[in-house]
Amino acid sequence: MKVAKGDVVRLHYIGKVKETGEIFDTTYEEVAKEAGIYSEKGIYGPVPIAIGAGHVLKGLDEQLEGLEVGKKYIIEVPPEKAFGRRDPKLIKTFTLGQFRRQGIMPFPGLEVEIETESGKKLKGRVLSVSSGRVRVDFNHPLAGKTVIYEVEIVEKIEDPIEKVKALIELRLPMVDLSKVKIEVGEKDVKVDFSDVEIDKNTLILGEIILESDLRFIGYEQVEFKPTIDELLKPPEVKVEEEMEREVKEQESKEEKEEKVESEEIKEETEEVAESVEEKTEEVKAEGEEAAREEAKE
Repeated sequence: MKVAKGDVVRLHYIGKVKETGEIFDTTYEEVAKEAGIYSEKGIYGPVPIAIGAGHVLKGLDEQLEGLEVGKKYIIEVPPEKAFGRRDPKLIKTFTLGQFRRQGIMPFPGLEVEIETESGKKLKGRVLSVSSGRVRVDFNHPLAGKTVIYEVEIVEKIEDPIEKVKALIELRLPMVDLSKVKIEVGEKDVKVDFSDVEIDKNTLILGEIILESDLRFIGYEQVEFKPTIDELLKPPEVKVEEEMEREVKEQESKEEKEEKVESEEIKEETEEVAESVEEKTEEVKAEGEEAAREEAKE
């Protein structure tokens, strides 16, 4: 079974630097431990992705199309389609005092984060410290490197609801999928996160990128609950709306009770009227009977 653009799959991989064989990323927990890149916060196991959606490096993504499920492949990715070529302009020089004022004693290899005048934060690595000057490289650590991926597509997901779940797992891995309600049509999908405990801002970002993913795999109409607009509302607005909703529910309940009470009164009135009518008929009949008896006498 081959995979094509738009297919949702689960992918295992090991990423290596071609020149050195250094492993820099993997979905295998044991491999990560052996390579010294294991993270307790990391999530290991075959990762769910949509082919062609940019969930992995561009050069890798392009070469996944047409691969067969269950087979292992070696894929080589050049720098321009991996982590980019090295840019000399991204090597900056700072004074030693700039670091010391922030309580940092720089040394070669130290990873640092510098905030620019515009407030943007840049991550870099110290190249050298000499004569009161500190050179920092803001290129990606793997910039200019050709990388190799050992990949295996372990599963092609066919069920529509499982596809949606896989993309939620990719974008919001902390979500308990058993609490997410999903409805799918031919071209529409509804995802309900109402019962999920998750940070509001995380959910907002998750819904934004999930909508893009779901449209990529073919859904024209995507609906979330709660909506992004609802999540963005200030708490006081939500309280007011909740109070209004409760008032309307109470009014509706009272109207129903009044209607029921009115119907009960109507029924009781009709029963009394029927009873009076029956009594009237009985009295009338008795009077006629008495009149006939008197006439006979």
